[in-house]
Parts: sequence; structure tokens; C-alpha cells
Amino acid sequence: MSDRGLGARLAGRAGPPIDGADLAACREAIRAGSLSFHSASRLLPRGVRDPALALYAFCRLADDAVDEGADTGGAVLRLRARLDAIYDGRPEDAPADRAFAAVVQGTAMPRALPEALLEGLAWDAVGREYRTLSDLHAYGARVAGAVGAMMCVLMGVRDRHALSRACDLGAAMQLTNIARDVGEDAAMGRVYLPLDWLEEAGVDRGGFLADPLPTDAVRAVVGRLLGEARRLYFRAEAGIAALPRAARPGIWAARLAYAGIGGRVAANGHDSVSRRAVTSRAAKLGWLAQAGLRTGIGMAMPRSAVLYAAPLPEAAFLVDAACGPAKGGAWGEGRGGALLAVLAQLEAQDRAARLAAE
Repeated sequence: MSDRGLGARLAGRAGPPIDGADLAACREAIRAGSLSFHSASRLLPRGVRDPALALYAFCRLADDAVDEGADTGGAVLRLRARLDAIYDGRPEDAPADRAFAAVVQGTAMPRALPEALLEGLAWDAVGREYRTLSDLHAYGARVAGAVGAMMCVLMGVRDRHALSRACDLGAAMQLTNIARDVGEDAAMGRVYLPLDWLEEAGVDRGGFLADPLPTDAVRAVVGRLLGEARRLYFRAEAGIAALPRAARPGIWAARLAYAGIGGRVAANGHDSVSRRAVTSRAAKLGWLAQAGLRTGIGMAMPRSAVLYAAPLPEAAFLVDAACGPAKGGAWGEGRGGALLAVLAQLEAQDRAARLAAE
């Protein structure tokens, strides 16, 4: 689909436009918090770029509220209230909230998708760790796969196969982030690497947190995680051809930029404990150019059979939610129940903290 055709389809949706000042604030939040996405977004057509900036700004600020604040549980509970207000059509007086409310209304965004993100942030707040790769994929589905599914929805894509590959891309990006941030996470008392992989490599979790060092064993686990990310990047590529033509360069650029971060980690000997992988401006420009060449207007993108692979089991609920109305109460009874349970845990912690402070 051409840029003009995509823009016409998006313009024909119901819902208010995003206020210009709110959009500018969202753009600045992304520029400060996610240079990789900000760079890739330049290749998106305006009809996708503007709502994508609003979506990413809300998600970015939500993530920062949990990661950087002292009261992480309270931050998640406040995010729940903000999400309630957005879906009630009365967003809080903040640019990201107003902009995301316009996106929600204009795209009929299934609430299950941002709620999945909220559940993942709640897992962070309660300090959940992940024993297996499957456990880690369940976390990645919530904090990153949900964003991929929401991106598809705002592009008007509800095809199950394209959504599955979008969730793969989100999972790959999250694994890359984890591989890059091992040292920073350890400094905050967190371990996101699969605990069973660490045990197999002879790494004691408690000992590593007490004295984080880039040992051969730790670097081997980081390399193994990046191998899984590469597998998912390959699967995700097959879904790009199923997106509107004008949106493909920006999504491909994001895929290249995040995979490039993993490449820098590998170039550092998989040491992300004492070193942080940084990609240069020249590299980012190169990925933008490469994405434009691979997906340029008039260039055919072959449909790979990988497109039709089943979604990651841990992300299948996102695909179901984005495809259309929930069937049989699967969200309300399963995923929604899990969200309510972790929020109840946070509320209990919040009450205990307030009583202890009195």
C-alpha cells in the first residue's frame, strides 16, 4: 500500500487527531529515551509515525515510572488509573496520556494489549525473576510483544500471521535489551538472564549480584541469549512484507537498529557487565539507508513461508486479542485474572509500606 493509500485509510478512522503540542512532547520524550526508535520512526509515513510516537511515548514514560521511581508498586497502580481514564475517554492532563487516548479512540485499540504491558511492568515492580527462557518470553511478550501488536493495530493490520511476527520482533528486541543491560540490572539487584541457564553455566545468582563480573560463564549466557534474539529477528523479517508498503522501511530500520545493538554486545566479547554497547550515529544512518534500499517503493518483498509459523506460545494471547473481539472470556478469566492478582499483590505491598511509614 502506498503512503497516500495508507494515509487515507488512517484518516478515515473515527477519533480525534493528536494535538500538535502533545505530539511534539511525545517526540521529545522518544528522542531522549529511545534514540533507536526515534531514528527508525523517521522512515514511517506520517499517518503511522504520529500515532506510533504517541504509543511509544506512553509506553516509554510508563516504563520509566516503574524503573526510575522509588515507589515502583505505587507507580504501576497509578498507571492502571491512567489507563482506566484513557479508556473512559477522560485522560489525565498530560501530553502522552492525551495523545495515547486519541490513538486508542482512533484505532479501537484492544484494551488487552496495553493491559499486558501493565502486567509486565507489575512483574518488574514485584521483583519477579525468570527461571527458563519460556518464562522470559512471557515477560517479553508483555513489555515488548504487546507494543509490536499495538503497532500493527495502529497500522490497520489485524492479520494473525503478521501479528505473530510483530510479537517475535518485540521479543527479539527485549532479549537484546536484556543482553545489553546485564551490568546495569545487576547494579539494581536484578537478574533477567534465565536462571537455569546461569546454573548450567555454573553461575551463582547471589554471588553474581554481590560481585558482578564479566566472567567467561556470564558472557557465554549473554551470547546464548543473543542467539535466541537472532532467531526471532529472522522470524520477524517475514512479517514486514505483510505490512503496508509505506510502513515497511521504518519497521525494518527498527529491526536493524536493535539487532545492531546485539552486534555491538558481541563485538565487546559479550561483556555487558563492565561495558555498555553503544551504536554510532554513522551506524544508525547506515541502517536507515539499508532499510530504505531493502523496502523502497517499487521493490517487491518475497513472502517467506516463515510468515506462517505459529506465534511464540507465550505471545499467542496477544495475537488473539489484536485479531478481534475476545472469545469465550479468555482475557477476562485468564490474562485479566493474572493482572488483577499481581495488582492486588502491589496494593497489599503499598498498604504495608504506608502503615510502616505512619
